[in-house]
Amino acid sequence: MRITALYSYPVKGCHRVAHRSAVVEPWGLAGDRRWLMVDADGVGITQRDDPRLTRLTVTPRTSGLVLHAPGMAPLEVDEPVDGPEDFVRVFSSKPPVPVRLAEKEWSSRFLERDARLVWQADPTSRPIESHARVDDRVSLADGFPVLLANEGSLSALNDWLVEAGEEPVPMTRFRPNLVVEGAPPWAEDDWLGRTVRIGEVRFRAAKSCARCVVTTVDQDTGEVGRQPLRILGTHRRFGDGLLFAINLIPDMSGMVYVDDPVEVG
Repeated sequence: MRITALYSYPVKGCHRVAHRSAVVEPWGLAGDRRWLMVDADGVGITQRDDPRLTRLTVTPRTSGLVLHAPGMAPLEVDEPVDGPEDFVRVFSSKPPVPVRLAEKEWSSRFLERDARLVWQADPTSRPIESHARVDDRVSLADGFPVLLANEGSLSALNDWLVEAGEEPVPMTRFRPNLVVEGAPPWAEDDWLGRTVRIGEVRFRAAKSCARCVVTTVDQDTGEVGRQPLRILGTHRRFGDGLLFAINLIPDMSGMVYVDDPVEVG
């Protein structure tokens, strides 16, 4: 088995950024989902609420990033290390997280509503809520630091879609950080509770990922459809939800690369 793709999403919900290599930190890939657009109530805005986020592309740069969106001038944003402090919620049901305010005007124009861009200055401030150790931490991702998806499972899912008269979907619908090839379909189900080594970096396979309506959003156009959520409901409905891909927690820091071998122990 080997890694075929590495992705990060610097602003939660934004268009993917592909990498040939990435730094693994205790709370996820370096720079992954450390930024978040929040509404007037301080609750995170995601593709669940606004598929336009697929049109937000981000160029990471030293100590900041550049925001791009159709019809708007690019905006350079520095990490607001001395910016106003605030508390926001990734989801309305989640505990508040300390952040710093980065920007308001550009984000509000892009989403056509009152919005703010915030930055998680201290990624050690947000504990993982389940299937984790007491000192495990996560960025502003949904719940876990790293998501790994299996090309073999995507192939099986697309076979089901074609049999049902539907169009296949690309892996990007599932917004993984790591993509692996060379494993049989759904082999990752058996990795839970075990160690996954990617190159020299060890991860714990913590939990299967229950999927939501974001998988029905075309990640290049923002168009919303029905699949693959319906086909997952037919074939991959388990107690935890409609499952595809697995959540990993890093056991160490280090570098991962495309073509790194993947071993499960």
